[in-house]
Amino acid sequence: MADARVEPVAPTARPERRPELDALRLLVVLGLVFFHSALVFDTEDDFYVKNAETSDVPTIVGGLGVVWAMPMLFLVAGFGAWHSLRRRGPAGFVVERLRRLGVPLLFALVTLLPVPQWLRRRAADPGYHESYWRYWPRFFDVHLEPAKFPFVVQGDDFETGHLWFVLLLLVFSLAVALLVLRLPRGLARRTLDRLAVAAQRRGAILLPTVPVALISALVGLEKNYAAWHRWAYLLFFLYGFVVAADERFRTAMRREAGWAAGLGLVLYLAALPGFLAADDPFTDRTALAIGARALYGAAGWCWLVGILGLLDRRGRRRAPAGPSELPADEEPDRRSRRVYGYLAAAVLPLYVLHQPIVVAVAYGVVGWHAPVAVKYVVIVAASLALTVAAYDLLVRRTRVTRFLFGMRP
Repeated sequence: MADARVEPVAPTARPERRPELDALRLLVVLGLVFFHSALVFDTEDDFYVKNAETSDVPTIVGGLGVVWAMPMLFLVAGFGAWHSLRRRGPAGFVVERLRRLGVPLLFALVTLLPVPQWLRRRAADPGYHESYWRYWPRFFDVHLEPAKFPFVVQGDDFETGHLWFVLLLLVFSLAVALLVLRLPRGLARRTLDRLAVAAQRRGAILLPTVPVALISALVGLEKNYAAWHRWAYLLFFLYGFVVAADERFRTAMRREAGWAAGLGLVLYLAALPGFLAADDPFTDRTALAIGARALYGAAGWCWLVGILGLLDRRGRRRAPAGPSELPADEEPDRRSRRVYGYLAAAVLPLYVLHQPIVVAVAYGVVGWHAPVAVKYVVIVAASLALTVAAYDLLVRRTRVTRFLFGMRP
């Protein structure tokens, strides 16, 4: 029997603007400043610049973020990909993705990504005095390794750095465009409709945990990509693409949000002892490590359902029913919309800019004779201020720089 609490939603209903998705993107990107600053003091991570005194605390606390943060970015990107494909068609979507993602990726590879690697050398060896401009060509001493697709360009110093996210997102977007071109439209619509109908059953929206858990358990996790495997990110991207295509998925996420969030927390806490006890929980083939990774993967999708569903519930409760409920003074609302628009457009440039700035600030701070807490606060505060200032003064004000950082004219 159908659940009486299922909200009837027309499968062809026009999707409304969802500001909570932009807010989540911004929260994750700004949160990365706090996260990467913490890696300066982490015992396990091989960050570019390390403080002399380190701790295991960043690993434990950071786990609460990595289990959902980057998967959320890929999920939201999948939402955006569906809407962009719907408006532009496959060919227009490919052009738009190459401009919005490919251009900033190439620009940052040439101008920004060598900086952290150069500072790594200087921090590791006090006797290293090579200038940046003499080091810069060495960064591009590369070779091809197709087996590491899509990270096929490799080198002793060369890396995509934190822009692995942009590269994966570009590859996933191009793959989806090709899939849309090849897949018969009628088959795609019928399959989507069946999935949307199935999602209305109690708990069915959590079934996508199974593929994510299997990849995490059997293929492993990749420390260099925020503690998830690259192909798990592909699943999150595809899930976002599918969920955006039919409002019935959104209804199901809203309905199951509360217990999905609780289940995600239980799964994460159950996985934690295995991660702490295994020698290498990311790749070990022991039953303990495999089980911990499976629980971790399942927790990720549960938390995404919980976070998005609960935010959607809150947004629907706060939405005014009609013009009579709008505030008399609309000036604060206009101001908040301007701030929201400013920050929503800044997400990709802020992401591209933040890590080289964090590394540069940390390079200057770790040598101070000060408590760890003071150093951390200084690195976070200075990095946030410099990242936002660089965006505002150097990126958003000219057509050329906007183009180079993937912004609209």
